[in-house]
Amino acid sequence: MGDYYDHRPYPETAVLVGVINRDQTGEMAAEYLEELAFLAETAGAELRAVFTQRLDVPNPKTFIGSGKLREVKDFVQKEEIDLVIFDDELSPSQLRNIEREMKVRVLDRTNLILDIFAGRAQTAHAKTQVELAQYQYLLPRLTGMWTHLERQRGGIGLRGPGETEIETDRRVIRDKIARLKEQLAKIDKQMVVQRKNRGKMVRVALVGYTNAGKSTLMNLLSKSKVFAEDKLFATLDTTVRKVVVENLPFLLSDTVGFIRKLPTHLVESFKSTLDEVREADILLHVVDISHSNFEEQIEVVEETLSELGTGETPLMLVFNKTDAHTYIKKEEDDLTLSTKENLSLDDIKREWTNKHKEALFISALRKSNIDELKDQLYQKVKEIHVKRYPYNDFLY
Repeated sequence: MGDYYDHRPYPETAVLVGVINRDQTGEMAAEYLEELAFLAETAGAELRAVFTQRLDVPNPKTFIGSGKLREVKDFVQKEEIDLVIFDDELSPSQLRNIEREMKVRVLDRTNLILDIFAGRAQTAHAKTQVELAQYQYLLPRLTGMWTHLERQRGGIGLRGPGETEIETDRRVIRDKIARLKEQLAKIDKQMVVQRKNRGKMVRVALVGYTNAGKSTLMNLLSKSKVFAEDKLFATLDTTVRKVVVENLPFLLSDTVGFIRKLPTHLVESFKSTLDEVREADILLHVVDISHSNFEEQIEVVEETLSELGTGETPLMLVFNKTDAHTYIKKEEDDLTLSTKENLSLDDIKREWTNKHKEALFISALRKSNIDELKDQLYQKVKEIHVKRYPYNDFLY
């Protein structure tokens, strides 16, 4: 790969590259790149530019067309950019070809998300899960592109396996993957035992798109302090707390946030964490109503839950961050059709309560409408609890 990788301190400068396909509108593409920008900033990058190209089918060799590739390359060289980040997963050959042309480090969305997870992992369990996903991502990409890791220490996309030593031998990587899978299998068994030891208490799992406010709601309901901040994937390890509402105890778990194009390797590696979702009696789907594209985020979460096989699990739809919702009020004589930007909170409430009669609208930060949430949750937990303990009437 040559010696063009240097050792610049953070923040590393980056440009983003996105392809708009035939199924996307310009608005959707902008939304996706805004999310990629948030991911890049979460990883510690300083953004300098965004490049987009409309293509029905990505270029099999370089993902983007040759003209756009030259445009990005010229900017990268002129501005001395450290990173080029693509909003889709690149094939090993695309990654190599683009790096060879750009002469800087190139990341795809998957690698960026893996890097954030590596930086967020705190426990041995989470670290093992992330390391396994990173090695599985790394294996088909060994040829040529990773020879710089011996010199490069740190840097976005290089946290984790690459930092310790150069790994060019596929057999060594496969051995590491096998060992990590064994470690995770042991941890998964321990987790199963832990869940069984909790008895038959009703289990409620908080699910939702990343940064929807699940941890803040967890803190409010459990009166505990779970790490929460305005960044993607603030929570990796599942946190379980015992909660009591009107003398009725149940277990509440906070799980890793979902995201569009969540890397397959991560979903596989985080099996035991996601089992908290699979085995829950009730799901609390937390939605950030202040996000301009919350409808698509709902779809992403619903698709992920469907893949996890939770279709029969009772689900409560909880719209959070009502305090942060903003809209542009239409003039009375404006006859154009309303858009999302023109919908007031009341408009959204009417629309979604028609779709989901029990949809709730809260602000975990401002503690508004929390009593109604607790009341509905109590009724649902009680319903399951009565079936499980039919003679335990004293609780009610």
